[in-house]
Amino acid sequence: MNTTPTSPDLVRRLLAAQFPQWAGLGVEAVGVVGTANAVYRVGGGLSVRLPLGEGAARDVGKERRWLPVIGAAVPVGVPEAVAVGVPGEGFPWPWAVHTWLDGESPVPGRLADPAGVAADLAGFVLALRGIDAEGAPPAYRSEALADRDGETRRAAAQVRDAVDPEVVAGVWSAALAAEPHPGPPVWLHSDLQPGNLLLTGGRLTGVIDFGCLGVGDPAVDLIPAWYVLPAAVRPLFREAVGADGAAWARARGWALSVALMELAAYRTANPRMASIAAHVLGGISAEHPGR
Repeated sequence: MNTTPTSPDLVRRLLAAQFPQWAGLGVEAVGVVGTANAVYRVGGGLSVRLPLGEGAARDVGKERRWLPVIGAAVPVGVPEAVAVGVPGEGFPWPWAVHTWLDGESPVPGRLADPAGVAADLAGFVLALRGIDAEGAPPAYRSEALADRDGETRRAAAQVRDAVDPEVVAGVWSAALAAEPHPGPPVWLHSDLQPGNLLLTGGRLTGVIDFGCLGVGDPAVDLIPAWYVLPAAVRPLFREAVGADGAAWARARGWALSVALMELAAYRTANPRMASIAAHVLGGISAEHPGR
């Protein structure tokens, strides 16, 4: 992905040129660097999202169109798309101003109320899944698992020293063999990872970064079972979302595939994401029947 340098000064100049009503507010870079957008807090209640490449830039309009629909239907906070900026000040892409949501991202393995978070996640997933999908775009992860086979196996080979190849092969084979989703595609966030979830008082209060939003296999949005939740409450989450054996196998396959690719891509470039991916792979390995 091509990236464009960003900075608080760039944000100030963009605001001054296009949205002068916010030009006097403080601008602060958000500590965690994303892979698709650079995010800056503006004042106390706004955020500016600067796409880091053409793909993320295409998501700006999608979020503007669909965030009001999603926000009205789900039981947790969702950013509001306040304004969309145009290229300028040397920045080549459209960009967005959203409302700021307070909260802290969960740390895998350190949840104060795991069962509560499992219930909250299930409530969000089910509410999102229930929204009318007419006219919805395909999700970022809308392809079949089989379409990811080559990439997944290549990533597994690249991180062979960090995973159990037999576990990876077994879990992936089971996912590919699982029956496909029997119904029409449903709304998905598509990237329910720790960095996109916000907790307050130990419970889920917000979900952010809807750039991957769209419709697809509901199993995709079950990946927080491994990305966020400890093993002890995964059955609670599974029961709450009504996942049968095939859906759960596909969900585990999605978590495996995404984590393998992230570990392969970010081992040196993004240690935080690599650490989360390793945590996911460790959790999948620990619950494998052969272990």
